[in-house]
Amino acid sequence: MSGAPFLLIDAGNSRVKWALVQADGSQSHAGAFAHGGAAEGAVGVAAPDWSQLPRPASAWLSNVAGAAVAERLAALLDAQWPGLPRTTIRARAQQCGVTNGYTTPSALGSDRWAGLIGAHAAFPGEPLLIATFGTATTLEALRADGVFVGGLIAPGWSLMMRSLGEHTAQLPTLDADAARDLLTPRADARTGASATPGGDGTQAGSQYLGPSFATDTPRSLSAGCALAQAGLVERMWHDLQAAWGVPVRLVVGGGAADEVTAALKVPHTRHDSLVLSGLALIAAEAGGEVQPG
Repeated sequence: MSGAPFLLIDAGNSRVKWALVQADGSQSHAGAFAHGGAAEGAVGVAAPDWSQLPRPASAWLSNVAGAAVAERLAALLDAQWPGLPRTTIRARAQQCGVTNGYTTPSALGSDRWAGLIGAHAAFPGEPLLIATFGTATTLEALRADGVFVGGLIAPGWSLMMRSLGEHTAQLPTLDADAARDLLTPRADARTGASATPGGDGTQAGSQYLGPSFATDTPRSLSAGCALAQAGLVERMWHDLQAAWGVPVRLVVGGGAADEVTAALKVPHTRHDSLVLSGLALIAAEAGGEVQPG
């Protein structure tokens, strides 16, 4: 189907992001929807409204949410576009200018792989530290020549708070919405101005505006977990720059990026669609032809 767009799907642990992209990379439609299906007793996917979209040439998926979500997505695609060709990507040893440094390349999560490809294309010729704040917090070190040298995985901001609440007798279990409100700085706790974006979207090193030491338990949890995330990122950014001996761009994104970046004291650039960008590049490199696996 010459000229037809690609449908890109990024199925994460908390929600599904999608976009309809032309072969030249231009995006015509995009959206996101949460996982659902609790009433059915199993993990599912809430149905998006794709009824007004043109038929894609093919669908390209990154799925780290498991087999049940994969089955539900397949059913949604079949219901909307019967027989639509599709590829669920997996990490490779090399693709789209990125070389995978994992001992077992295919063991790298497909979202991290697509994100690396998207980041290398978005910031060509730059060494990068990519921090994604989702259900898990992931860090990836990517050399300027496209070699992924390795990464780290830690509990995400919300998961960290939930774990504390579920495994301690006297601490509350906070969800992200409740905890987010607790990060709002108090007037008497402000110590400086927040970061302002540079011309390329880079944030200057921001000063954390919340209380350094909270005076109630919910705020202690919310701010403490946000600062723990920020401290990990700052440590690895400083270490990576020292090891490589060159400036490293810190690229951040994900559902909890606002909360964590408010606590960061190092320069950073926001980019929230690296996975979809990487999927588009993978689809374009393959010429839109569905790949095995």
